[in-house]
Amino acid sequence: MARQKEEVISMVDTFQEFKELKNIDRSTMISVLEDSFRSVLAKMFETDENFDIIINPDKGDFEIYKNREVVADEDLTDPNLQVSLSEARKTVDDIEIGEDFTEEVHFEKFGRRTILNLRQTLAAKILELQKDLLYNKYKDLIGRITTAEVYQIWKREMLMVDEDGNELSLPRSEQIPGDNFRKNDQVRAVVLRVDNNNNNPKIILSRTAPIFLQHLMEQEIPEVADGTIRIVKIVRLPGERAKIAVETNDDRIDPVGACVGVKGGRIHGIVRELRGENLDVIPYTTNPSLFIQRALSPASISQIHVNEEDKTAEVFMRPEEVSLAIGKNGANIKLACLLTGYQIDVYREGDSNDIFLDDFSDVIEPWVIQALKGIGLATAKAVLDADPQLVADKADLEDETVEEVRAILSKEFEPEDDEESDDSEDSDYSEDSDNSDDSDNSDDSEEGTNTPESV
Repeated sequence: MARQKEEVISMVDTFQEFKELKNIDRSTMISVLEDSFRSVLAKMFETDENFDIIINPDKGDFEIYKNREVVADEDLTDPNLQVSLSEARKTVDDIEIGEDFTEEVHFEKFGRRTILNLRQTLAAKILELQKDLLYNKYKDLIGRITTAEVYQIWKREMLMVDEDGNELSLPRSEQIPGDNFRKNDQVRAVVLRVDNNNNNPKIILSRTAPIFLQHLMEQEIPEVADGTIRIVKIVRLPGERAKIAVETNDDRIDPVGACVGVKGGRIHGIVRELRGENLDVIPYTTNPSLFIQRALSPASISQIHVNEEDKTAEVFMRPEEVSLAIGKNGANIKLACLLTGYQIDVYREGDSNDIFLDDFSDVIEPWVIQALKGIGLATAKAVLDADPQLVADKADLEDETVEEVRAILSKEFEPEDDEESDDSEDSDYSEDSDNSDDSDNSDDSEEGTNTPESV
């Protein structure tokens, strides 16, 4: 029994160590211990209501007392809640019927199986408590940056641990394409969400979410941190390019210049953290035409027609500016559309021979046209001038579909009637031949003979 007593006390000591590691407060720890004891007592005695449990976690000590009402020997009906007078007077000589009889319960006397049951109950409650603490901690940190250490790297995700040893997950889809971490690396990421399926919390981190970039700017740029400069919206193609719309109510501050810093000093650290992602900081305006123009920077716009009801915009610019507006792999115009909330169609200015894709809606599926316009290809020549494979990849179209579209568009720029042209050439050759013959004959003819055109 001494060994069983030591095992019970050891459980309290173990829980005390757990408390130090997991930062569980004293009252919570005592509550969990008491609930564990009561759970076992209820199974043994059918109720735990008449038990007093006193726990001193600092000393690893506990006491359990059972309270019962003293009744006459012949009136005893429930031994768990009542005790006979004769039985009670074996301990307390002057006790009377109706009084409460209290005796200490020595837990170790209930056998090894009961102690093992208590261990299992404690372990289950500790695990449940640990999950609740983890969920509540990170639920309040959603949208905030946290730093964790890389513990294990898998194909689809990376497992990390925080300073308390809690496991965090950084999926491959939430990593920047240029990320290349190793075990024990310290990684900064934003808490994206906390899943809690079947009371099993899983913390999902992200380095691709726009709010991650926002918090990085708050850390590096004092004016953003104190609210002098407000970030209106951020859109990203992680690892490639991002556009950030900023504004300020202080006329003395240039929001773009303050964010970039002297020679880009303030933003260089952010770019390094984002693996070389190009950052375009744009002054926000409520004027949609001006905002679209700024969003398409560095391209220069000649004309713009905005339809605020349909949220569409037609932008006309010189042919040499079109590639700048579209950007590498269509990144610039895609981000401009996301930033402004408008569907932007870019047209080459002054090319009267070009044809808008919308004019082919009777022979090309509308969804195909929209897919092409979505990557900045709004005219026939724009599609024909682009690399077919690149068009298929960026517009998410089948290679065969792209080839069919190119074939349809190419016909619009072929000579209208090749056969007539060939006949015309033959006819001209024939006339020349006749003229040549007539010319030869004219040497022997008299003046005044009819020319071939009059014959």
